[in-house]
Amino acid sequence: MDHHLVTTTFSLDGYRVSKNLGLVRGITVRSRSLIGNIGAGFQTIFGGRISLYQELCEKAREEAFDIMIQHAEESGANAILGVRYDANEVAAGITEVLAYGTAVVVERA
Repeated sequence: MDHHLVTTTFSLDGYRVSKNLGLVRGITVRSRSLIGNIGAGFQTIFGGRISLYQELCEKAREEAFDIMIQHAEESGANAILGVRYDANEVAAGITEVLAYGTAVVVERA
């Protein structure tokens, strides 16, 4: 799937939706290792950007996004509209990241 056709908007300039295939989602659940938590703890002592947690969050979002695209492609979609992210703490130090949107087939207008 062309990532230019995955958007947070509900339309794509120059395209029209020919088929709505419904909701697709990608979910991942992640945690930082004990060593990673200790390293991040040291980073918090000095303040500023906590790169270890930032990398974890980015990897989780990327993984959820990729799974969402895979599900959309399996349904026959060539685009995803209205993409959103959500995150919830499942347990202490364990976070669920969800990417979701509407799978559609688009054609050039």
